[in-house]
Amino acid sequence: MNRTVAIIGAGPAGCAAAITLARAGRQVTLLERSPVTTEKVCGEFMAADAAAVLQGLGLDLAALGALPLSRVIMGAGRRQAAFALPLEAWSLPRLVLDAALLRAASDAGATIRLGTTVRRAEPSPQGWRLHLAADETLDASSLVLATGKHDLRGHAREAPSGSVGLKVVIAGASLPGVTALLAFRGGYAGLQPRSGGEANLCMAVDPARRPLLAEARDAGALVSLVAEGSDLARHLLRGATPLTARPLAVAGIPYGYRHRAGAAAGLYRVGDQAAVIPSLTGDGVALALASGVAAGRAILAGEEAQTFQSAWTAALAWPMRLACGLDRGLGVMPGVLVGVTSAFPGLARWLSGQVRVPPSPAKARIMHPGA
Repeated sequence: MNRTVAIIGAGPAGCAAAITLARAGRQVTLLERSPVTTEKVCGEFMAADAAAVLQGLGLDLAALGALPLSRVIMGAGRRQAAFALPLEAWSLPRLVLDAALLRAASDAGATIRLGTTVRRAEPSPQGWRLHLAADETLDASSLVLATGKHDLRGHAREAPSGSVGLKVVIAGASLPGVTALLAFRGGYAGLQPRSGGEANLCMAVDPARRPLLAEARDAGALVSLVAEGSDLARHLLRGATPLTARPLAVAGIPYGYRHRAGAAAGLYRVGDQAAVIPSLTGDGVALALASGVAAGRAILAGEEAQTFQSAWTAALAWPMRLACGLDRGLGVMPGVLVGVTSAFPGLARWLSGQVRVPPSPAKARIMHPGA
């Protein structure tokens, strides 16, 4: 019997599943369409939950050169607020993280195939048959779909059209140990330090806002737009210089999406294929890693894909509802939210813990390795 597990997508979710399965002795083929690791539209915030999963996978954020983060600062107009994170967090470029996860998957025994496009996948007597380029096929007993925001032909997510994600890497912004949420005309942005004195400026905008999208095609204009939104942003971005002429962009980010449709036998969705949490939580990477580990553990236990998917969707219900509410509040009435945070920093700190994945130990057993 063919016991190979095919994983499509070598981001955090796909690599976490590959490491989990390969360490347990399963044959794993990890397929990634890109020939090299690339920059992603990602704020690169790693909360304590992400650090815990990575540690279980054999990776240490400090050893990888991650910068520690301890506080969140917020700005909207003239209002400012700050609160301490409930647990230490980290900032690490996705290029570094993805490369380290690929090495760990390879060291665990997974077969890595970069630069390989999966044209389609269909059920077969062996479980699944994947059709690759040049008429090549690959048979597998189970299939893990970790393609992020890109759907596989014939297996698209039932998700609404979403936001456009934008990212600019800048030099000249000083944010020691701090990540910032900055309101501006049309939304909010996250600003976070990177190694080498650089910083990430990331945001998601509604594609219906045509004038804003046109302005956002220029990295310098995008930085200026955010700087105009608050006194805090103006201070943090004074003298900041974009390192590229155009921002990195990705379309169709369906914040709040959780996969609710039935799962085909042997098809496990992880990462953004399973759920997309609003970016203000900083929990996207943690969600991807934990879902990959959970899918790997489910396959090893012989758990049906539908059972796994239903449990994962249910576990995310409360964090997702809360995160979406905060996301709407920051987008619609940022001044009020920043004012409340300024008056009640303890509440903001508590809410920051509640949108982590998962917020309660009872749900942790399906999320983290070794549970």
